[in-house]
Amino acid sequence: MESLITAAARALEADDPLGALNRVSLRNDAPALALRGIAMAQLGDLAKAKTLLRNAARAFGPREAVARARCVVAEAEIALVSRDLNWPVKMLASARATLAAHGDFANAAHAGHIEARRLLLLGQLDEADVTLAGLVTSPLPPASQVVRELVRAGLAIRRLKTKEARAALDRAAQSARQAGIPALTAEVESTRRVLDTPAARLIARGGERPLLLEEVEDLARSRALVVDTFHHVVRRRSTIVSLGTRPVLFALARILAQAWPADVSREALMSGAFRARQVDESHRARLRVEIGRLRAKLRPLADVGATRQGFVLVPRKTKQVVVLARPVEEKHAAVLAFLSDGEPWSSSALALALGISARTVQRALDELAHANKVQSFGHGRARRWMSPPVPGFPTGLLLPGPLLRS
Repeated sequence: MESLITAAARALEADDPLGALNRVSLRNDAPALALRGIAMAQLGDLAKAKTLLRNAARAFGPREAVARARCVVAEAEIALVSRDLNWPVKMLASARATLAAHGDFANAAHAGHIEARRLLLLGQLDEADVTLAGLVTSPLPPASQVVRELVRAGLAIRRLKTKEARAALDRAAQSARQAGIPALTAEVESTRRVLDTPAARLIARGGERPLLLEEVEDLARSRALVVDTFHHVVRRRSTIVSLGTRPVLFALARILAQAWPADVSREALMSGAFRARQVDESHRARLRVEIGRLRAKLRPLADVGATRQGFVLVPRKTKQVVVLARPVEEKHAAVLAFLSDGEPWSSSALALALGISARTVQRALDELAHANKVQSFGHGRARRWMSPPVPGFPTGLLLPGPLLRS
């Protein structure tokens, strides 16, 4: 009978879940339950897989700590795929320590990769780096090496280090060929396409054009004054002025930057920044106050000069002013960007990843669903949201990470 368990495990390693189920589908002992759970996960039935793995963990005896830890790691991977980011990470850390203590370094590394990928989704790049650095690097099976390099590529992409990302993806592709698992090869190629997809739009002097990630990286290192709509900042290289909590000031800065080197009329500024259909003296008084506040904020980078018609942006130490905008600008662009990865997300996971309240996320999802841009399935806590990929829209890997400083 143990030969069937071994054969089923080898079938799962070869990405053959049906072959594994043919060998253990009628067995209810702990090893068979665990293998059936992994097979169901590979087939996409995550709810059934989770139940089988939990049953397997309970069925393993007190002396089978390694087997129980492997079940915990498998369940954590299911939680990651189903975007259950509130899954208890302490259980994963404990399982990882157990596996390492018993010499199962390959599965301990796999647990670390799952932890790092979760941190990457949450935008906690430094923590993901630390987790990755603490893992045993060799000898690892090719499949684990693929996952490791994908995490490295994701970190490099979020940090605008495209050469490092391409190098990591090249290593991942080589390991995927060695593993011989089509799903891994497809994931590598999907991530590689991110680097060849427009990641932003450059708006300058009345025109605009799409930018690849390499071009965004070059722009961050240039001397241009950049009004960055991803991070809601105005910056030139390492000099950064954050306007994330001052939406009116940021709107004024963007309008002025898009018109540069021309000026912008007071009426255009008021209607654009204040969303006023009809302007009166109160709006004009408010504009004077807000322009004064913007001047004070932008002093290290630029001045805001008054003209007969309105105001003009006057950059310091540069002759180039641009706006870096998202490829597709939507009211709930960040929510759509996460959903565009094709995976099912819960509203609580989106709130955790975006760093906003679950109520705010739910309102956004309801609006997007009403506009037929997202769809949901399931009910209550099992409800998940998805969106078909939008051509030219940034995936989760392109969501804003820390600003690149030079």
